[in-house]
Amino acid sequence: MSILLTGANGQVGWELSNRGGQRGLQILALDRSDLDITDPVSVRREVNRSGVCMVVNAAGYTAVDQAESEPELAFAVNRDGPACLASACGKAGIPLVHISTDFVFDGQKQDPYLETDQVSPLNVYGKSRAAGEVAVREYLPEHVILRTSWVYGAHGHNFVKTMLRLACEKEVVRVVADQRGCPTYTADLADTILMIAAQLQEGRQITWGTYHYCGKGVTTWHGFAEAILNLAKEHIQLKVKRIEAITTAEHPTSAKRPANSALDCSLFESKFGFPPIPWNESLTRMLHKVLSKQIKPY
Repeated sequence: MSILLTGANGQVGWELSNRGGQRGLQILALDRSDLDITDPVSVRREVNRSGVCMVVNAAGYTAVDQAESEPELAFAVNRDGPACLASACGKAGIPLVHISTDFVFDGQKQDPYLETDQVSPLNVYGKSRAAGEVAVREYLPEHVILRTSWVYGAHGHNFVKTMLRLACEKEVVRVVADQRGCPTYTADLADTILMIAAQLQEGRQITWGTYHYCGKGVTTWHGFAEAILNLAKEHIQLKVKRIEAITTAEHPTSAKRPANSALDCSLFESKFGFPPIPWNESLTRMLHKVLSKQIKPY
């Protein structure tokens, strides 16, 4: 199995490249300096030249607040890029796994979102991601759109590393407590995508379409922060004495966030036989991996 991977330097892309290589897969890992996914000619040439069996799109414009002032760039990367990749995959006769987001929903639902729930994004980032999903469906039937949420990992910038930094600098850290979601470890997400690749390699019948995959269980940003710091203090000295719960209104941002972006992953588990891992278990693994190295984790 050979895979063309875009967004190789991002959180998920980095994990995919490393874990795929460890499993003996041929991963052609490209970042934006190697391939402009918004250029259809370049994308088609690279897909044809590489002769890969599938494409995984881990590239994306992920600066949620900055997207409000850069909508053209956000839509170019998150809509036009997936369109170019899906079109090239269609012409080459290969499938595409495309990573999307929980932010395609408006957060008004009380229960975790199903794949069949209506998308209604609140911000430019979510709108650009939703448009990317539409483009993939339009150009390529043989796709898996994988919506995920609250992604963190050992590589790159994320909420876990921000909390570690603040906890080492401040006695009081204020965190929003009225937004709910499902933290997702990049290693788990990468393993899930590689599992899809393995099933394709084995010749198993794949049910193409849109799926949800994230850490199992729902928490708030405040609950997530408390878990991070309770685990971290077993490894490093922290300055923080209190995690203060605040409302979204007390922490205004350029982009509006959904109050609930929890995802129901039961469809993915039933179709692929790969259950999500409890988010607190994955967080424990990630922090042990990062903090046991006795190096600055951010």
